[in-house]
Amino acid sequence: MSTTSTARTAGELRALVGGGAERVAAVEAAQTEPGHAEPGHAAYDTRVEAAREALRWAAETFGDQLTVASSMGDEVLVHLVGTTIPGADVFFLDTGYHFAETLGTRDAYAAMLPISIRTVVPQQTVAEQDAEHGPRLHERNPDLCCALRKVVPLEQALSDHQAWVTGMRREDAPTRTDIDLVGWDDRRQMVKLNPLAAWTQDDLDRYVDEHRVFLNPLRQSGFASIGCAPCTRPVAEGEDPRAGRWAGKNKTECGLHT
Repeated sequence: MSTTSTARTAGELRALVGGGAERVAAVEAAQTEPGHAEPGHAAYDTRVEAAREALRWAAETFGDQLTVASSMGDEVLVHLVGTTIPGADVFFLDTGYHFAETLGTRDAYAAMLPISIRTVVPQQTVAEQDAEHGPRLHERNPDLCCALRKVVPLEQALSDHQAWVTGMRREDAPTRTDIDLVGWDDRRQMVKLNPLAAWTQDDLDRYVDEHRVFLNPLRQSGFASIGCAPCTRPVAEGEDPRAGRWAGKNKTECGLHT
């Protein structure tokens, strides 16, 4: 991926969002022209190409000021990034509570794809956090635990960057229904891309099959949405994919995107 050291103000960054959105919209329009794709394939093909175009635009516009967030439970995003913008910077937040399978997925993608994966860790180890806040903070105060082990490290990972990419989809949760492919992160005053925003679960499944995407082995055990081990469980067939996150608690988001 190309590099850039261009300094931009928040206003200048925000002004770029419209151009990126227009470029993606042009690709979407071209993809839906009559005769461009076989019946039944057009919508899927359009969403895939729009996602790739958003990534290409971001790489060209921001260079090494672009970074990608991955939990290694968003394997399609990692594959899409690695096959669209080789050399991309991808960061993984190691909370200290991840499943071994998730850490193995990170290592597998670091070996398989031409991307640079960096691991970002919290300011405290789990033991140090336990000493200060008491053990099993995730049970007593999951919001504080997420803040310490995810949100604060995220800010570290995003520092010195102008744009970031996530694997969020509108179908994921009621809090995500209005996300854009190319948007603005008002909280952090930077550009935020969600290439998979419009993708359905069928789109993900089809992409996995077509490209033989390596999946986190937890998928085979019924984990639809993968987070920290103490706060994630498998879901039953037909159950909401996010039902396995913070089950039994009035919590649906870790705070990274709210």
